[in-house]
Amino acid sequence: MSADFPPTSANTNADELIRFDKVTKRFGKNTVLDDLCFSVRPGKHVTLIGPSGSGKTTILRLLMTLVRPDEGTITVSGDQLFPAGPKEVREIRKNIGMVFQQFNLFPNMSVLRNVTEAPVRVLGLSRDEAEARGRELLDLVGLGDRCEAKPAQLSGGQQQRVAIARALAMRPRILLLDEVTSALDPELVAGVLDVLRDIARTTDITMLCVTHEMNFARDISDEVLMFDSGTVIESGPPERIFSAPEHERTREFLGAIL
Repeated sequence: MSADFPPTSANTNADELIRFDKVTKRFGKNTVLDDLCFSVRPGKHVTLIGPSGSGKTTILRLLMTLVRPDEGTITVSGDQLFPAGPKEVREIRKNIGMVFQQFNLFPNMSVLRNVTEAPVRVLGLSRDEAEARGRELLDLVGLGDRCEAKPAQLSGGQQQRVAIARALAMRPRILLLDEVTSALDPELVAGVLDVLRDIARTTDITMLCVTHEMNFARDISDEVLMFDSGTVIESGPPERIFSAPEHERTREFLGAIL
């Protein structure tokens, strides 16, 4: 696949594309993220692991501006997400694609239309240009022959691959993956993960991934962050985190999940 994505912004620190600086997020009395600090460099693949409720998905939702932090700052390409006006947020979000646990496809639209609708409406692409790009991406995810199908005619794994193509159609610099195989039957998981491995290998997209698929995390990650109680308790390259974790909580978690 050709890397048809926007170049690095001129105001981006070469060492940081995403930065969380002392970010705290509460839901009622529950502190989900606690004074969180971490950064992601351009083109890197970072996987967030840890028990359910440790704040991993909240990080992705903050980046998508679906929720707001209570304290701290988040920057993307050097631009601060909060506070920012609606126009600034829209511009920042053009560089971010997200694939959710649920596929969230438009049931009344064809597969191709699901992939091309946002590029036409948000990026201003012509319908012909968007469709050419959409067909290329559907070929990439192994669904080039299902362009005119409706989502209900596809398996769960195929629908998730359409969702991946839809996210890529926006030409994001950052791809957020939130437990993208958790809603799939086990026999469908491998196909979706293989598509994501290809994307990680053949593009320069920065990836931030929440997953319990540890073999996948080991394969695609440049860095793994272990979360517990809303903070990073350990980080490092996958070969160290999975083979010789230093923190007792990391050893307990990996021992249980593996």
